[in-house]
Amino acid sequence: MPRTIWKGAVSFGLVHIPVALVPATTRQGIDFDWLDKRSMDRVGYKRINKTTGEDIDSENIVKGVEFEKGHYVVISDDEIKAAHPKATQTVDIVAFVDASDISFLYIDTPYYLTPDRRGEKVYALLRETLLQTGKVGIANVVLRNKQHLAVVMPLGKALVMNTLRWADEVRGVEYLELKDEALDPDLAERELDMAKRLVEDMSEKWQPEQYKDTFQDQIMALVEKKAREGKLEAVGGPEEGVDRRSADVIDLTELLKRSLAAKPGKASKEEGTEETEKAAAKPKAASKAKTTKSASSSSSPALKTPAAGSKSKKAS
Repeated sequence: MPRTIWKGAVSFGLVHIPVALVPATTRQGIDFDWLDKRSMDRVGYKRINKTTGEDIDSENIVKGVEFEKGHYVVISDDEIKAAHPKATQTVDIVAFVDASDISFLYIDTPYYLTPDRRGEKVYALLRETLLQTGKVGIANVVLRNKQHLAVVMPLGKALVMNTLRWADEVRGVEYLELKDEALDPDLAERELDMAKRLVEDMSEKWQPEQYKDTFQDQIMALVEKKAREGKLEAVGGPEEGVDRRSADVIDLTELLKRSLAAKPGKASKEEGTEETEKAAAKPKAASKAKTTKSASSSSSPALKTPAAGSKSKKAS
């Protein structure tokens, strides 16, 4: 069974899609623990005063942000807690953009979105709509008390949510200060033809499973060899845990009509009023469609060539 790490809803207009979030990747690698070679006890990290070298108790540690060289502003835990965005359990789509406009430099961590609580039909509706329009949804989401920009996109028969880096976290190409010889080179036609032939000769179908982490393989082979030879050491010492908002799906056609009616020019005023009055009589009406777009989603095609300098929305 896939491991669900979050449950909530994808929201666009007045439509809510109940979903569960499942990690799309797994982290591999060798985990080296520190051991005291004299006793084979685990070695941990100590909090010390870097000036005096003395141990510091946790109650005497505060958090500070360096404002100027050597000068810090102290921020309390309550102030940090107040600055954290409120977890709403919603992947709130604020805009749709062309999939090709998002540079791969912005892609951070991928997650699968799976339909939850009988939301299969509306899940499929969003997937097919994105496939046929070539669009992806730009969304705001809070995961583990941290605010993220994200993109919701189709992948085969599934929906995927990738968290995105903020604009000021991505350096523009101008950061490289490339010389004119690289920007506007004088290349001979013969050189280009030979390079193209070489690329064609080396071209093959993408098969990620054929590429291996050789370091991990060699270390684990060494570990197994030493274990078989009885070279094991007994290690002592001690071993080292929001309210969820309902996302009921109501009549899909009605929600779509009301979402369109809320947008100027998408439907007549009379139609929007009529649908709103009908919805008001239902016991479980959806919340109003959000009409404002975030600054990140309204950026220009600079996504293709990322540039620094945009405002950051990172949470501490």
